Amino acid sequence: MDQVPGSPQEPQNAHGDSLPGCYRHPDRTTGISCTRCEKPICTDCMVSASVGFQCPDCVRSGGGTGHTAQATVPRTIAGGTIASDPRLITKILLGINAAVLIAVLATGDDLVDRLDMLGLAFDPNRAQLAGVAEGEWYRLVSAMFLHQQLPHFAFNMLSLWWLGPSLEAALGRVRFIALYLLSGLGGSALSYLLAAQNQPSLGASGAIFGLLGATAVLMRRMNYDMKPVLILLGLNLVFTFLWPNIAWQAHVGGLVVGAAVAFGMVHAPRDRRTQVHIATCVVALLAIVAVVWVRTAQLMG
Repeated sequence: MDQVPGSPQEPQNAHGDSLPGCYRHPDRTTGISCTRCEKPICTDCMVSASVGFQCPDCVRSGGGTGHTAQATVPRTIAGGTIASDPRLITKILLGINAAVLIAVLATGDDLVDRLDMLGLAFDPNRAQLAGVAEGEWYRLVSAMFLHQQLPHFAFNMLSLWWLGPSLEAALGRVRFIALYLLSGLGGSALSYLLAAQNQPSLGASGAIFGLLGATAVLMRRMNYDMKPVLILLGLNLVFTFLWPNIAWQAHVGGLVVGAAVAFGMVHAPRDRRTQVHIATCVVALLAIVAVVWVRTAQLMG
C-alpha cells in the first residue's frame, strides 16, 4: 500500500526497504529475525543461539528437529543457570542455622558438646573420648551450622545475607552450595589441624570467610573496584587475630578454600567449565581429607 502524503515514513534500511516491527513489540523496528521461525525480533526479545538469535517462543518450545540451531540458555558468569530467586539457597542456609540455634536454646549445652568442632578430648557426660579423631567426622560439618550465643549467630547471618545473594546469582545454586560447604569444611579442617586437640570451636565463620574470599575473586574477575572488599577483608582479619576467643584457624582455612574454589569457578574456560569446576571442587575436597587424615594420624599415633 502506498504511503498517505503527509503521514510518518516507516524506517528504512540501507537498501530503502521498510524494516518490520518486532513480533512482540510492533512499535520497535528491527532487522533481526529468529533463526528458527524467522519472526522479526528486537534486542529485548532475541536470545543468543549457537548460530544467530532465536525468539522467546522458540526457546521455550525446545530444540526443534533436523539441524536447526539450538538456543543457548542464559548462564551466569560461572556457567550456572540463572534462577528466578537468586536468594533461595542463602535463605535455606539461614533457616538451617536458625533451626540449629533454636534446638541449642531448647536443649542446652549437651547438644553443643555433641556437635561442636573438637579434635580429641574426654567427654565427662558420656564418660568416653570424643572428637573427630574418635570417628565423629560429622563434627566437621555440624560445627558449621552451630551457634551458642545470639550475637555470634546474628553477626554471621548478617554477613551471609550480605554476601550470599550476589555470589549465588553469579555462580548459580549448585556451585554456590559447593563453595559454601567446602569453605566451611576448609575452616573445620585447619582448625582440627592447628588448634589444641581439646579446644572446641563452632560457628559459620569459616564458611562466611570463604564467601568473603570468593567475593574478592569475583570482583577482581569482573574488574570492579576492589577497595571496599579489601578493606572489609582486612578489618575481619584484624579482628580475627586480635579479638580473644576466636578460632582464627577456621577463618583462615575458610578464606583460603573459598578463594581457591571461586577462582577455579570464574576463570574456567567456557568450553570446559563443568570439567574444571568438578576438578576444582574435587581437589579442594581431597586437600581437606588429607589434612584431616594427617591430623587424625598424629592424634591417634
